Amino acid sequence: MAIWLIRAGSHGEYEQKFLQESRVYVTWDNLSEDISKLTGRDELLATISRLYAGAKPKTLQNWVSQVWPFANEINKGDLVVLPLKTQPAICIAEVTGDYNFEPAGPSPFYHWRKVKWIAEAIPRTHFGQDLLYTFGAFMTICRIKRNNAEERIMAMRKNGWKPEKLTGALTAPASADEASAEERNLEELAHDQIARAISSRFKGHDLTRLVEAILKAQGYTTYLSPEGPDGGVDILAGAGALGFGAPRLCVEVKSEDSAIDRPSVDKLLGAVTKFGAQEGLFVAWGGFKGNVQKELAASFFRVRLWSQKDLLEQLFAYYDQLDEDLKAELPLKRIWMVAAQEED
Repeated sequence: MAIWLIRAGSHGEYEQKFLQESRVYVTWDNLSEDISKLTGRDELLATISRLYAGAKPKTLQNWVSQVWPFANEINKGDLVVLPLKTQPAICIAEVTGDYNFEPAGPSPFYHWRKVKWIAEAIPRTHFGQDLLYTFGAFMTICRIKRNNAEERIMAMRKNGWKPEKLTGALTAPASADEASAEERNLEELAHDQIARAISSRFKGHDLTRLVEAILKAQGYTTYLSPEGPDGGVDILAGAGALGFGAPRLCVEVKSEDSAIDRPSVDKLLGAVTKFGAQEGLFVAWGGFKGNVQKELAASFFRVRLWSQKDLLEQLFAYYDQLDEDLKAELPLKRIWMVAAQEED
């Protein structure tokens, strides 16, 4: 059994298609040739060179190293790791079908395999940092072999996808092939480290304090419910020095790793009416179940959902304006670096 990393678009734009159709796709635009009819990598390289005439030779070789295994090396029973872009979670599937070519497309959905999703939205914090480091590879499709990844992921599967024991994390050096296949997304790595720090230092009601601090930095005046039963809302926030301005928010904060369901968000909408607010904000550290955002389209002008990713973005945007005591609890440093390219 092998473990494969397959991404659903550079921005996660195909995640719902992968999950809802129980398929994984090759997401190269206009790759409309049946790979199963090609005799080897050299013929695939010639085909891709014709289809993408303006691409650099190194880029073309890189694409071949990803597309060829999808059609010829993935087997039934292998596992697929899908790191989500829309929330801080990992989905895992078991491959159940052979390579398929759909000549009608549409682009880019010519090439696919049937899968069975065996774990949806596992919090990233359940995985060791070295595995997350590997999941941050810039490759769209690649096999994951480092640090006993196959054995460790199988052990997590047997344990119901509970957090793995960090004692199992290894830091063995990569081979030359693996190093070239697993260039890292350093921004994602930094976000993982910051998320771990927040999980450690802002558990439970303390995460509500962090959200309140961000809202204050945004210009809101707030009321923070005491720890314990909150009557359906954790924070009340209003614009202006006294909080009497608009918008007026009811804010619910959940710090647990599990994804939030629709009834929990409906409860917040009820609190918006109860407290005479105008809008609601639901902050869920573990993200939201897949159908929540879609089903809340009718409430677009009444509620906003912040996953861990959204909370981190707001934290980075307003960090400099946070209270000095809170910054001392969560010391962060801004750095600049050259932006890496996915393909070169």
